[in-house]
Amino acid sequence: MLRRRLSVLSTSIIRSSNHSKPILRYPSVQFHPFQLPHSANAYQTVSPNAFLDFQGFRAYSLLSLNDLRDKVPRKQKIRRGRGIGSGKGKTAGFGHKGQRARKGVKLGFEGGQTPLRRRVPKRGFKNPFSLTFQPIGLGKIAKLINAGKIDSSELITMKTLKDAGALGKQMKDGVRLMGRGSEQIKWPIHLEVSRVTVRAKEAVEAAGGSVRRVYYNKLGLRALLKPEWFEKKGRLLPKAARPPPKQKDKVDSIGRLPAPTKPIPFLVEAIKDHADQQLTQ
Repeated sequence: MLRRRLSVLSTSIIRSSNHSKPILRYPSVQFHPFQLPHSANAYQTVSPNAFLDFQGFRAYSLLSLNDLRDKVPRKQKIRRGRGIGSGKGKTAGFGHKGQRARKGVKLGFEGGQTPLRRRVPKRGFKNPFSLTFQPIGLGKIAKLINAGKIDSSELITMKTLKDAGALGKQMKDGVRLMGRGSEQIKWPIHLEVSRVTVRAKEAVEAAGGSVRRVYYNKLGLRALLKPEWFEKKGRLLPKAARPPPKQKDKVDSIGRLPAPTKPIPFLVEAIKDHADQQLTQ
C-alpha cells in the first residue's frame, strides 16, 4: 500500500511540473522520496540529479478509507459450476466423459491392480476377547486401611476400592490383585476382585483372610461401581450375568448386585456354619 501511494504521489507531482497553465508555486523543495516533507531535514539542499524537484506539492495521505478491507485469504475457494465466465463452469473442471468425469471409484481403487492394502502382508492380530484389568497391590490396600479409608472388618469389593480412590479410569473389565507389599498384611481381610495372583492369594490366606474371584460383565460392573446412575435414569439394577464358557475356570462365582458387604464362605463346613448362624438369628 505504501509503495502504491508513493508511486501515485510521484506521478501527480511530475504531471503538475509539466502543466502549461500557471499554478500556485511554492518554494523549491528537495527531499528524499522516502522522507516526509514536514521532517527536520526536508528542506536541506540536495543534489538535483539524485532527487526530484517538486514545484507543486499537495499534502497526500498514505492511507485512505478505500484501502481498508476485511482480512480475507488471498487464495479464494474454487466455485465450480457457476457459469462459463468463472472458468469452472459447464464440466466444472472435470473434462468430458470418462471415469474421472463421473462419480469416480471408491477409496483405494488402483485401476484393477492389487491395491496397497492387499499387497502389504498382515502382521499380528487383535484379540477380540482380551480383557484389561487394573492392577492393585496389597501394600496399597494396607495403607488405605491404616489411613481409615477402608474398613477391614467388612468385605472389600471393587466399589470399596473405587470409593477409597485406589482405582483410576484404567479399570475396563475389573481389578487384578497383586502381591506387592504383601508383608504389610498382618490381619485377616476379605476381598472380591476379578483376578488374583498366586502370591497375593497366599499372603491373604496366611493372614486368615480370603479372596474370591467374581465375574461382572460391562453392565454389571457399571451397576456395581455407579448404582446411582441407574437411579438417576429411573432404571432397575440389572441381574448378575453368568460368565462365558471360556472364563468359568477363571472365576469362583458370579458377582452380586448391589455391592455386598459380607463375604461368601468357600468350604462346605463354613457354609453350614453360616447357615446355622442365620437360622439362630
